[in-house]
Amino acid sequence: MNETLQRDYSILGPERQKAIDKGLVSAEWYQCPVPRKRMKELMARRNGPALRDILLWIALLAVMGRIAYWTWGTWWAIPAFAIYGVIYSVSAVSRWHEYSHGTPFRTGWVNEAIYQFCALLILEPATYFRWTHTRHHTDTIIVGSDPEIMEPRPPMIRRLLRTFFRVTHFHQLVTRLFRQSFGKLNAMELELIPESQQRKLFWEARLFLLFYGGVIALSFYLGNILPLLFVGLPAFYGFYFNTLLVSTQHMGLYEDMTDHRLCARTFYTNPFLRFLYLNMNYHMEHHMFPMVPYYNLPKLHAEIKQDCPAAASSFPSAVRETFIALWRERKDSTYIVPRYREFAEKKMHNQAFNHPEVSKGGAPYVSL
Repeated sequence: MNETLQRDYSILGPERQKAIDKGLVSAEWYQCPVPRKRMKELMARRNGPALRDILLWIALLAVMGRIAYWTWGTWWAIPAFAIYGVIYSVSAVSRWHEYSHGTPFRTGWVNEAIYQFCALLILEPATYFRWTHTRHHTDTIIVGSDPEIMEPRPPMIRRLLRTFFRVTHFHQLVTRLFRQSFGKLNAMELELIPESQQRKLFWEARLFLLFYGGVIALSFYLGNILPLLFVGLPAFYGFYFNTLLVSTQHMGLYEDMTDHRLCARTFYTNPFLRFLYLNMNYHMEHHMFPMVPYYNLPKLHAEIKQDCPAAASSFPSAVRETFIALWRERKDSTYIVPRYREFAEKKMHNQAFNHPEVSKGGAPYVSL
């Protein structure tokens, strides 16, 4: 039977207490068994792969930026900057995310420096994301507790289309930066960000505004928009591809389940996209073992894939599956991608699982 359940996805709303009462907040999550020695090997950080990939990204960005500059003033500038924007946005967002975990380099300050640099490129202060993302990993897709749920059930297609290029996000972002630069936090930020970290956030917001004020001033001085087209604006006009990638991470899968195999999607793709995306196509593996560096995720996948739903065969396949789910959710907010529902029904009955809807043989969707 189709259902259209409307829930409050705010982390300060009534769903938060319901999630706490259900034992879903800061819960113990299922982890696929991996031998201790092997896990220690997979968690080892190495400077070599991280340095190689950072230098390759900067070189690729420089080459594509040069091509885009040469085409300025011609129609060729449109595809050139579209490609430059994807390389800038997808790679900066992926590295911003991965370096927030502090896992790529053995050297801690290098991880932090690259994290701050990527945060500046995409106008998302590092301290703000560090704490929202910590909650996302602690309570992944737990309604009322996870602040990073991309789209509620049932979805609003119009809102998703605006997200495609961060259209609505631009105003929210600028407003948030100015507010934080004056030392003001809203209720959600006060909930997530420890008091000891708030001053650091305020200074990050001020430095962001100062830096981009300088870029804007340079654009006026030169009499063209090129400086902003190379730094800052790519985080918006190049975001379209990043939106597609991020949409595959959790959409169409389970809410309120303490098992990453049911709420995070893995898909296979080509080496170039894996390079730009820093292997985040292995998203279920990343959530289950977030301290494994991105360059070891393919090996981790090989270790645990027999205990997980089959990965989507390609990026287009994952996108297609995601958008079919979103379309179905408009009329049935409990819709789950069939292969994940089948996995839950077949596999979970034979394992310790703390959801009564599964253990008694019913539909493994938990509606609080």
